[in-house]
Amino acid sequence: MINFNGTLVTESDIAIHENRAFLYGDSIFETLKVLDGRVLFLEDHYFRLMASLRIVRMEIPMNFTMEYMEEQVMLLVDTLPAAPSYRVRMSVFRKPGGYYLPVNNNVEFIVTASVLTEPLYSFTDAAYEVDLFRDFYVTKQLLSTLKSTNRMVQITGSIYAHENGLENCLILNDDKNVVEALQGNLFMLTGNKLVTPPIADGCLNGIMRKQILELAKKIEGLEVTESSISPFDLQKADELFITNIIKGIQPITKYRKKEFVNILASDLLKKLNAKIRFS
Repeated sequence: MINFNGTLVTESDIAIHENRAFLYGDSIFETLKVLDGRVLFLEDHYFRLMASLRIVRMEIPMNFTMEYMEEQVMLLVDTLPAAPSYRVRMSVFRKPGGYYLPVNNNVEFIVTASVLTEPLYSFTDAAYEVDLFRDFYVTKQLLSTLKSTNRMVQITGSIYAHENGLENCLILNDDKNVVEALQGNLFMLTGNKLVTPPIADGCLNGIMRKQILELAKKIEGLEVTESSISPFDLQKADELFITNIIKGIQPITKYRKKEFVNILASDLLKKLNAKIRFS
């Protein structure tokens, strides 16, 4: 079951040969987590989606309010088996017509959802090794910060990681600085300094990135900055971890020959779970 333009259907009957998301990657999407009948960080997701649609010049329907977005998500989630939480994706794409130049900028949307087995965020001490992905780079531009359906860097990088027995890879921008991981934003702790790449470096404007920055800035004695990270910096770090809305925080245990602890990551995870539980 999916939600296609506000109607629950088993199939969307979209003509692939006309669909602009398929033909040109002309689509923006949000990945959401639903817990206890509510969309976590709904306001942040909504305003990021609206900003993204404006940037790529899609027309936002007048009725597409934050309340409407939540209604469309819950309309689908309520049809699923009862579960601790749910993973939801809302994809918005321009209506068919035109080639690179659209016939119009009006949009359609699809909401899909699946069950998650754990309500709160968690991680284990299992090995999580990463390396750099150097085949392709992320450009330092505004489009790189959006969740568009053009994810070829992430796809080819994921294949590379699988072929080399890695859990993930770190992506570089055209200045050869480390921007993010394939599936989330990157944080690096060195001494008492926590660093994450700035949006200007081309990293995704992540919702979980924002939450972790807010939580980290409240920790006494911890200096939190947004600044560029070079591959050389990774070798000097005490901790590396990845953030995204579904996993929350994923500690990196090994980069090349360097191994890392997860002390700060564990502390932040507890604070994150407390925030979503009592907010």
